[in-house]
Amino acid sequence: MGRVRDMVILGLIISQALVLHLLEGFMPVLAPGMKLGLANIMTLVTLAIYGFKEAIIVVSIRSVLGSLLGGSVTAILYSLAGGILSCLVMGGLYYKYRPYFSIMGISTAGAIFHNIGQLLMASWMFGSVGILFSYLPLLTVTALGTGFFVGLASRYMIKYLQHRWFACERG
Repeated sequence: MGRVRDMVILGLIISQALVLHLLEGFMPVLAPGMKLGLANIMTLVTLAIYGFKEAIIVVSIRSVLGSLLGGSVTAILYSLAGGILSCLVMGGLYYKYRPYFSIMGISTAGAIFHNIGQLLMASWMFGSVGILFSYLPLLTVTALGTGFFVGLASRYMIKYLQHRWFACERG
C-alpha cells in the first residue's frame, strides 16, 4: 500500500475515533470515568489492520484532540495515560497471545488497563493511592461489560473492513 494512501486512511481512522470520542461525551454517565470507550473500536481496528505503531498514533492524537475539543487540559493527561497503557496491553496481547485471546478479551483487558492508567494518573496528580484502590473495583466491573461490547463491535468492523475496504488490494 502506498505511503500517501496509508496516511489518508490513518487520518480517516483518527477522525472517526475523534467523532466517537466526542459523541460519547453527550451520553449520560453513572459515575466519573464510566464511559463505553467507543473510540477504542478504532484503536482495535488500527491495531488489527495496520499495527501497533499506528494504533499508538491514533490513540495519542485522538486523546489530545478529543480532550482539547470536548474536555480540558487536564483531561489530556488522563486520556493519554489510560489510552497509551491500554494500547500497550492490547498490542502485547494481540501480537504475542492472539491464539489465546479473542478480540473481545483483548478489548476487555484494554478497558481495564485504561481505567488503571487513568487512576494511576489521578493518584499521581492528587498524591494519594487511595483513589486507585477505592475506585478501581467499580471501574473494573464496568470495564468487563464495556470492553466486551467494544471488542464485539471491533470484531465486526475489522471483518467488514478487511473484506470490503481492503478488497481492492487482494486483486
